Amino acid sequence: MIVFRSIRNSDLDALFSLARSVGIGMTTLKADRSALEDRIAVAQASFSGAIDSKLADYMFVLEDTGSNQVVGVSAVKASVGLDEPFYSYRVCRLVHSSPKLDIYSQKETLILTNDLTGAAELCTLYLNPEFRGGTNGKLLSKGRLMFASNFIHLLPELIFAEMRGYQRNDGTSPFWDSLGKHFFKMDFGKADDMSSVGTKSFIAELMPRFPIYTDFLTEDAREYIGAVHSATAPAKRLLEQEGLNFEGLVDIFDAGPVLQGHVSQLRITQDSELAIARQGSEQHSDEATSGRRPMMVSNTLCKDFRVIVSYAEPQFGSIALGREELAALGIEPGDPVRVVAMNGQEIRSKAS
Repeated sequence: MIVFRSIRNSDLDALFSLARSVGIGMTTLKADRSALEDRIAVAQASFSGAIDSKLADYMFVLEDTGSNQVVGVSAVKASVGLDEPFYSYRVCRLVHSSPKLDIYSQKETLILTNDLTGAAELCTLYLNPEFRGGTNGKLLSKGRLMFASNFIHLLPELIFAEMRGYQRNDGTSPFWDSLGKHFFKMDFGKADDMSSVGTKSFIAELMPRFPIYTDFLTEDAREYIGAVHSATAPAKRLLEQEGLNFEGLVDIFDAGPVLQGHVSQLRITQDSELAIARQGSEQHSDEATSGRRPMMVSNTLCKDFRVIVSYAEPQFGSIALGREELAALGIEPGDPVRVVAMNGQEIRSKAS
Protein backbone atom coordinates (compact mmCIF):
# COMPACT_ATOMS: atom_id res chain seq x y z
CA MET A 1 0.00 0.00 0.00
CA ILE A 2 1.14 3.55 -0.73
CA VAL A 3 1.07 5.84 2.32
CA PHE A 4 1.68 9.58 2.60
CA ARG A 5 3.16 10.22 6.05
CA SER A 6 5.26 12.50 8.26
CA ILE A 7 8.99 12.12 7.73
CA ARG A 8 11.18 10.20 10.22
CA ASN A 9 14.89 10.09 11.09
CA SER A 10 15.11 6.70 9.41
CA ASP A 11 14.15 8.30 6.08
CA LEU A 12 17.44 10.19 5.71
CA ASP A 13 19.15 7.73 3.34
CA ALA A 14 16.07 7.52 1.12
CA LEU A 15 15.65 11.30 1.12
CA PHE A 16 19.30 11.79 0.13
CA SER A 17 18.84 9.30 -2.70
CA LEU A 18 15.78 11.19 -3.96
CA ALA A 19 17.64 14.52 -3.74
CA ARG A 20 20.45 13.14 -5.91
CA SER A 21 17.89 12.37 -8.62
CA VAL A 22 16.62 15.96 -8.83
CA GLY A 23 18.02 18.26 -11.50
CA ILE A 24 18.70 21.99 -11.40
CA GLY A 25 15.75 24.16 -10.47
CA MET A 26 14.39 22.67 -7.22
CA THR A 27 15.98 24.94 -4.63
CA THR A 28 14.43 23.19 -1.61
CA LEU A 29 15.79 19.67 -2.22
CA LYS A 30 19.54 19.63 -2.67
CA ALA A 31 21.76 16.56 -2.27
CA ASP A 32 23.40 17.84 0.93
CA ARG A 33 23.19 15.08 3.52
CA SER A 34 23.92 17.32 6.50
CA ALA A 35 21.34 19.90 5.42
CA LEU A 36 18.74 17.18 4.86
CA GLU A 37 19.43 15.71 8.29
CA ASP A 38 18.92 19.14 9.85
CA ARG A 39 15.71 19.62 7.94
CA ILE A 40 14.31 16.30 9.12
CA ALA A 41 15.07 17.35 12.71
CA VAL A 42 13.19 20.62 12.17
CA ALA A 43 10.27 18.71 10.60
CA GLN A 44 9.99 16.38 13.57
CA ALA A 45 10.08 19.33 15.98
CA SER A 46 7.38 20.96 13.86
CA PHE A 47 5.05 17.96 13.99
CA SER A 48 5.49 17.65 17.76
CA GLY A 49 4.92 21.37 18.35
CA ALA A 50 8.38 21.82 19.85
CA ILE A 51 9.19 24.99 17.85
CA ASP A 52 7.39 28.22 17.05
CA SER A 53 4.67 27.48 14.50
CA LYS A 54 5.98 30.30 12.27
CA LEU A 55 9.30 28.45 11.95
CA ALA A 56 7.71 25.07 11.25
CA ASP A 57 8.69 23.00 8.22
CA TYR A 58 6.29 20.08 7.75
CA MET A 59 7.97 17.45 5.60
CA PHE A 60 6.32 14.29 4.27
CA VAL A 61 7.29 11.17 2.33
CA LEU A 62 5.41 8.72 0.16
CA GLU A 63 6.13 5.13 1.20
CA ASP A 64 5.42 1.82 -0.48
CA THR A 65 4.70 -0.25 2.63
CA GLY A 66 5.02 -3.50 0.69
CA SER A 67 8.72 -2.89 0.05
CA ASN A 68 9.33 -0.29 2.79
CA GLN A 69 10.63 1.99 0.04
CA VAL A 70 10.35 5.78 0.23
CA VAL A 71 9.44 6.89 -3.29
CA GLY A 72 8.56 10.57 -2.95
CA VAL A 73 8.80 13.69 -0.81
CA SER A 74 6.85 16.92 -0.37
CA ALA A 75 6.61 19.66 2.26
CA VAL A 76 4.85 22.73 3.63
CA LYS A 77 6.87 25.58 5.16
CA ALA A 78 4.69 27.47 7.62
CA SER A 79 5.96 30.91 6.60
CA VAL A 80 8.60 32.55 4.40
CA GLY A 81 10.41 35.85 4.46
CA LEU A 82 10.45 36.36 8.23
CA ASP A 83 14.20 35.97 8.78
CA GLU A 84 15.36 36.92 5.28
CA PRO A 85 13.37 38.66 2.52
CA PHE A 86 11.51 36.38 0.11
CA TYR A 87 11.62 37.83 -3.40
CA SER A 88 9.34 37.45 -6.40
CA TYR A 89 8.72 39.38 -9.58
CA ARG A 90 5.26 40.77 -10.14
CA VAL A 91 4.27 40.96 -13.81
CA CYS A 92 2.69 44.39 -14.31
CA ARG A 93 1.72 46.73 -17.12
CA LEU A 94 2.72 50.36 -17.48
CA VAL A 95 0.96 52.69 -19.89
CA HIS A 96 2.90 55.24 -21.91
CA SER A 97 0.98 57.79 -23.94
CA SER A 98 1.47 61.08 -25.72
CA PRO A 99 -1.81 62.67 -26.89
CA LYS A 100 0.18 65.27 -28.81
CA LEU A 101 1.93 62.59 -30.87
CA ASP A 102 -1.11 60.31 -30.81
CA ILE A 103 0.98 57.45 -29.39
CA TYR A 104 -0.33 55.03 -26.80
CA SER A 105 1.40 51.86 -25.67
CA GLN A 106 1.22 49.28 -22.88
CA LYS A 107 4.48 47.80 -21.67
CA GLU A 108 4.90 44.67 -19.58
CA THR A 109 7.26 45.10 -16.64
CA LEU A 110 8.72 43.02 -13.83
CA ILE A 111 8.78 44.58 -10.36
CA LEU A 112 10.74 43.03 -7.47
CA THR A 113 8.39 42.42 -4.52
CA ASN A 114 8.17 40.79 -1.08
CA ASP A 115 4.40 40.18 -1.42
CA LEU A 116 4.58 36.62 -0.05
CA THR A 117 6.18 37.52 3.28
CA GLY A 118 4.56 35.46 6.03
CA ALA A 119 2.72 33.10 3.66
CA ALA A 120 2.99 29.29 3.82
CA GLU A 121 4.86 27.58 0.99
CA LEU A 122 4.13 24.25 -0.67
CA CYS A 123 7.54 23.00 -1.73
CA THR A 124 10.00 20.13 -2.19
CA LEU A 125 7.75 17.96 -4.35
CA TYR A 126 9.55 15.05 -6.03
CA LEU A 127 8.36 11.57 -6.98
CA ASN A 128 10.47 8.63 -8.15
CA PRO A 129 9.77 8.31 -11.91
CA GLU A 130 9.04 4.58 -11.48
CA PHE A 131 6.04 5.44 -9.30
CA ARG A 132 4.52 8.22 -11.42
CA GLY A 133 1.35 6.37 -12.20
CA GLY A 134 -2.10 5.85 -10.77
CA THR A 135 -2.91 8.11 -7.82
CA ASN A 136 0.63 8.41 -6.44
CA GLY A 137 1.41 11.89 -7.76
CA LYS A 138 -1.95 13.23 -6.62
CA LEU A 139 -1.51 11.78 -3.15
CA LEU A 140 1.99 13.24 -2.80
CA SER A 141 0.80 16.72 -3.79
CA LYS A 142 -2.67 16.83 -2.23
CA GLY A 143 -1.66 15.07 0.99
CA ARG A 144 -0.09 18.37 2.08
CA LEU A 145 -3.42 20.12 1.59
CA MET A 146 -5.11 17.44 3.68
CA PHE A 147 -2.65 18.33 6.43
CA ALA A 148 -3.43 22.04 6.02
CA SER A 149 -7.17 21.31 6.23
CA ASN A 150 -6.75 19.20 9.37
CA PHE A 151 -4.50 21.71 11.13
CA ILE A 152 -5.66 25.02 9.70
CA HIS A 153 -4.70 26.79 12.93
CA LEU A 154 -1.01 25.96 12.38
CA LEU A 155 -0.71 27.78 9.05
CA PRO A 156 -1.35 31.30 7.77
CA GLU A 157 -4.35 31.82 5.51
CA LEU A 158 -2.29 32.49 2.38
CA ILE A 159 -0.53 29.47 0.88
CA PHE A 160 1.52 29.35 -2.31
CA ALA A 161 3.77 27.20 -4.48
CA GLU A 162 6.62 28.31 -6.73
CA MET A 163 6.47 26.22 -9.87
CA ARG A 164 9.74 25.19 -11.49
CA GLY A 165 10.28 27.42 -14.52
CA TYR A 166 10.98 26.43 -18.11
CA GLN A 167 14.45 25.08 -18.84
CA ARG A 168 16.13 23.97 -22.03
CA ASN A 169 17.18 20.35 -22.44
CA ASP A 170 20.67 21.22 -21.17
CA GLY A 171 19.27 22.63 -17.91
CA THR A 172 19.81 26.31 -18.75
CA SER A 173 17.12 28.94 -18.33
CA PRO A 174 16.41 31.45 -21.13
CA PHE A 175 15.01 33.91 -18.58
CA TRP A 176 18.15 33.71 -16.43
CA ASP A 177 20.42 34.03 -19.47
CA SER A 178 18.57 37.16 -20.59
CA LEU A 179 18.30 38.87 -17.21
CA GLY A 180 19.77 37.34 -14.06
CA LYS A 181 23.26 36.48 -15.25
CA HIS A 182 23.94 40.12 -16.23
CA PHE A 183 23.56 41.19 -12.59
CA PHE A 184 24.79 38.14 -10.69
CA LYS A 185 27.75 37.25 -12.92
CA MET A 186 27.29 33.54 -12.28
CA ASP A 187 25.52 30.66 -13.96
CA PHE A 188 21.95 29.61 -13.15
CA GLY A 189 22.96 26.52 -11.18
CA LYS A 190 25.29 28.41 -8.82
CA ALA A 191 22.72 31.13 -8.05
CA ASP A 192 20.11 28.43 -7.54
CA ASP A 193 22.38 26.60 -5.08
CA MET A 194 23.23 29.77 -3.12
CA SER A 195 19.58 30.65 -2.73
CA SER A 196 18.66 27.12 -1.64
CA VAL A 197 21.06 27.11 1.33
CA GLY A 198 19.65 30.35 2.72
CA THR A 199 22.15 32.81 1.29
CA LYS A 200 19.68 35.35 -0.04
CA SER A 201 21.28 38.68 0.84
CA PHE A 202 23.07 38.72 -2.51
CA ILE A 203 19.69 39.03 -4.24
CA ALA A 204 18.94 42.37 -2.61
CA GLU A 205 22.52 43.52 -3.14
CA LEU A 206 22.70 42.72 -6.85
CA MET A 207 19.16 42.72 -8.28
CA PRO A 208 17.84 45.94 -9.87
CA ARG A 209 15.16 47.64 -7.76
CA PHE A 210 13.53 49.51 -10.61
CA PRO A 211 10.88 48.04 -12.97
CA ILE A 212 12.35 45.90 -15.73
CA TYR A 213 10.72 46.31 -19.14
CA THR A 214 10.38 42.86 -20.69
CA ASP A 215 10.87 44.41 -24.14
CA PHE A 216 14.57 44.53 -23.29
CA LEU A 217 14.71 40.78 -22.73
CA THR A 218 15.23 38.28 -25.52
CA GLU A 219 12.17 36.95 -27.31
CA ASP A 220 12.98 33.49 -25.92
CA ALA A 221 12.99 34.82 -22.34
CA ARG A 222 9.73 36.76 -22.77
CA GLU A 223 7.99 33.71 -24.18
CA TYR A 224 8.63 31.64 -21.05
CA ILE A 225 7.73 34.14 -18.32
CA GLY A 226 5.14 32.28 -16.24
CA ALA A 227 5.81 28.96 -18.04
CA VAL A 228 6.64 25.75 -16.18
CA HIS A 229 9.25 23.05 -16.62
CA SER A 230 7.85 20.13 -18.62
CA ALA A 231 8.17 17.84 -15.59
CA THR A 232 6.24 20.33 -13.42
CA ALA A 233 3.13 20.74 -15.59
CA PRO A 234 1.19 17.87 -13.92
CA ALA A 235 1.91 19.29 -10.44
CA LYS A 236 0.67 22.69 -11.58
CA ARG A 237 -2.62 21.23 -12.82
CA LEU A 238 -3.20 19.40 -9.52
CA LEU A 239 -2.79 22.57 -7.48
CA GLU A 240 -5.04 24.53 -9.81
CA GLN A 241 -7.74 21.91 -9.31
CA GLU A 242 -7.55 22.56 -5.57
CA GLY A 243 -7.99 26.34 -5.83
CA LEU A 244 -4.45 27.72 -6.20
CA ASN A 245 -4.07 30.14 -9.11
CA PHE A 246 -1.49 32.25 -10.92
CA GLU A 247 -1.97 35.89 -9.90
CA GLY A 248 0.99 37.56 -11.57
CA LEU A 249 3.97 36.55 -9.41
CA VAL A 250 6.93 34.66 -10.91
CA ASP A 251 10.23 33.31 -9.60
CA ILE A 252 13.12 35.77 -9.90
CA PHE A 253 15.56 33.20 -11.30
CA ASP A 254 13.65 31.19 -13.91
CA ALA A 255 10.29 33.10 -14.11
CA GLY A 256 8.29 30.02 -13.12
CA PRO A 257 4.73 30.91 -12.05
CA VAL A 258 3.71 31.25 -8.40
CA LEU A 259 0.32 29.68 -7.61
CA GLN A 260 -1.46 31.00 -4.53
CA GLY A 261 -4.70 30.53 -2.64
CA HIS A 262 -6.36 30.67 0.77
CA VAL A 263 -6.34 27.59 3.02
CA SER A 264 -9.95 28.09 4.10
CA GLN A 265 -11.09 28.28 0.47
CA LEU A 266 -9.25 25.25 -0.88
CA ARG A 267 -11.43 22.56 -2.44
CA ILE A 268 -10.11 20.00 0.04
CA THR A 269 -10.88 22.24 3.02
CA GLN A 270 -14.40 22.97 1.87
CA ASP A 271 -15.34 19.51 0.59
CA SER A 272 -13.70 17.24 3.17
CA GLU A 273 -15.61 15.87 6.15
CA LEU A 274 -14.80 14.15 9.42
CA ALA A 275 -16.00 10.58 9.92
CA ILE A 276 -15.48 7.77 12.43
CA ALA A 277 -13.45 4.81 11.20
CA ARG A 278 -15.00 1.38 11.58
CA GLN A 279 -13.85 -2.11 10.65
CA GLY A 280 -14.81 -3.09 7.13
CA SER A 281 -13.92 -5.77 4.61
CA GLU A 282 -10.69 -5.84 2.62
CA GLN A 283 -11.16 -4.60 -0.95
CA HIS A 284 -8.08 -4.91 -3.12
CA SER A 285 -9.24 -6.43 -6.40
CA ASP A 286 -10.01 -4.40 -9.51
CA GLU A 287 -13.47 -5.92 -9.46
CA ALA A 288 -14.13 -4.70 -5.91
CA THR A 289 -13.14 -1.12 -6.75
CA SER A 290 -14.50 -0.96 -10.31
CA GLY A 291 -16.66 2.10 -10.86
CA ARG A 292 -15.84 3.55 -7.44
CA ARG A 293 -14.05 6.88 -7.08
CA PRO A 294 -10.77 7.17 -5.16
CA MET A 295 -11.00 8.95 -1.81
CA MET A 296 -8.23 10.43 0.30
CA VAL A 297 -8.52 9.38 3.94
CA SER A 298 -6.27 10.86 6.64
CA ASN A 299 -5.88 10.39 10.34
CA THR A 300 -6.09 13.48 12.56
CA LEU A 301 -2.72 13.04 14.31
CA CYS A 302 -0.31 15.92 13.75
CA LYS A 303 2.77 14.11 15.09
CA ASP A 304 2.19 11.03 12.94
CA PHE A 305 0.06 12.35 10.10
CA ARG A 306 -0.87 9.84 7.39
CA VAL A 307 -3.04 9.75 4.27
CA ILE A 308 -4.06 6.82 2.07
CA VAL A 309 -6.20 6.33 -1.01
CA SER A 310 -9.30 4.24 -0.37
CA TYR A 311 -12.43 3.37 -2.33
CA ALA A 312 -14.64 3.45 0.75
CA GLU A 313 -17.02 6.39 1.21
CA PRO A 314 -18.52 7.86 4.39
CA GLN A 315 -22.02 6.73 5.32
CA PHE A 316 -24.01 8.18 8.22
CA GLY A 317 -20.89 9.80 9.72
CA SER A 318 -18.64 6.74 9.57
CA ILE A 319 -16.44 5.01 7.02
CA ALA A 320 -15.64 1.29 6.72
CA LEU A 321 -11.90 0.62 6.31
CA GLY A 322 -10.09 -2.67 5.95
CA ARG A 323 -7.49 -3.88 8.46
CA GLU A 324 -4.63 -2.92 6.15
CA GLU A 325 -6.06 0.56 5.67
CA LEU A 326 -6.51 1.07 9.41
CA ALA A 327 -2.94 -0.09 10.01
CA ALA A 328 -1.60 2.18 7.28
CA LEU A 329 -3.30 5.15 8.95
CA GLY A 330 -2.04 4.10 12.39
CA ILE A 331 -5.54 4.12 13.88
CA GLU A 332 -8.12 1.82 15.48
CA PRO A 333 -11.88 1.48 14.82
CA GLY A 334 -13.61 4.40 16.51
CA ASP A 335 -10.90 6.93 15.71
CA PRO A 336 -11.75 10.03 13.63
CA VAL A 337 -10.56 10.46 10.04
CA ARG A 338 -10.89 13.17 7.41
CA VAL A 339 -12.24 12.10 4.01
CA VAL A 340 -12.41 13.84 0.64
CA ALA A 341 -12.76 12.79 -2.99
CA MET A 342 -9.34 12.77 -4.63
CA ASN A 343 -10.44 14.12 -7.98
CA GLY A 344 -12.37 17.17 -6.93
CA GLN A 345 -15.87 15.76 -6.86
CA GLU A 346 -17.87 16.97 -3.90
CA ILE A 347 -18.53 14.44 -1.13
CA ARG A 348 -22.18 13.88 -0.42
CA SER A 349 -22.71 11.67 2.59
CA LYS A 350 -25.35 8.94 2.21
CA ALA A 351 -27.07 10.45 5.25
CA SER A 352 -27.81 13.70 3.42
